[in-house]
Formats: sequence, C-alpha cells, structure tokens
Amino acid sequence: MYDRELVKEVLSQILTALSRIERRSALILKPDDFLSTDEGIDKLDAICMMLIAMGESLKYIDKLTDNKLLACYPGVDWKGAKGVRDILSHHYFDLNADIVFNICKEKVPGIIEIIKTIISELE
Repeated sequence: MYDRELVKEVLSQILTALSRIERRSALILKPDDFLSTDEGIDKLDAICMMLIAMGESLKYIDKLTDNKLLACYPGVDWKGAKGVRDILSHHYFDLNADIVFNICKEKVPGIIEIIKTIISELE
C-alpha cells in the first residue's frame, strides 16, 4: 500500500501546475502567438516549465504507487504526459510551439478533470 496523503499532495501540485498552464495559455489563440512577442515567448517558457514539473510529478506518483494508480485511469496518455517532460528537458531548443499549443488546448483540460477525479476518489 502507498501513502495516500503524499499521493494526494503530489496530485494537488500537478493540479496547480495544470491550472497555471490554462491561465497562461488562455489568451494564446494560435501557436504563433507564443512566438510573435516577448510576452508570448515568456508564456511559452513558463508553460514548458509547468509541463516539465507535471511530467516529473507523474513519474513520482508511479514510483510511489508501484505504477498502479495512474493505470486505473486509461483515459489519459500518461506515458505521453511523462514523455513531454523528457522532450522539453533534453531538447528544449528544439521546442515546437504547435505541439505545446495543442497540449494546452486539447490535453490539459482533460488531464485536469482526471486529476480532480483521482484526488476525489483517494479521499
């Protein structure tokens, strides 16, 4: 058995990171909005940092739960979510604004809902 309180804390940290991503990307309407101004580039940098933190925390949850908890929620591509961390960390200067934009707009909202569900079910 794993420490449910610790897992809930890590999930809460992930939820905070995802909420920041949503807030920071709210006014980004197309991938080029990340690249056309210094403010857009700063948002892209900040979002990437939160994606890295999320991926690292998901790996930690797998470690804490012996890879069992996230596997119970197959509606999310957990391997992809953790893999984004690796790509952003190791190939940062090859960053693709289109991919980050799609993650922000198409993946993050669903992951937020699943994380909320997991937290609720752990309580």
